[in-house]
Amino acid sequence: MAKNKWVSFFLCFFFGFLGVHKFYEGKVLLGVVYLFTVGLFGIGVIVDLILLLFKPNPYFP
Repeated sequence: MAKNKWVSFFLCFFFGFLGVHKFYEGKVLLGVVYLFTVGLFGIGVIVDLILLLFKPNPYFP
């Protein structure tokens, strides 16, 4: 199922430290890692926000 880039972006922006955007993308294991490390200590959230801006929409085939 195709996911929307902007939904993932805003989930990352508001709830990235909980890994909600990773769960939305279907990456459960990475979501759990984000949940227990507070978004990879904040650095992972910032990197994900930048990467999400450059992904095509929809970015899942």
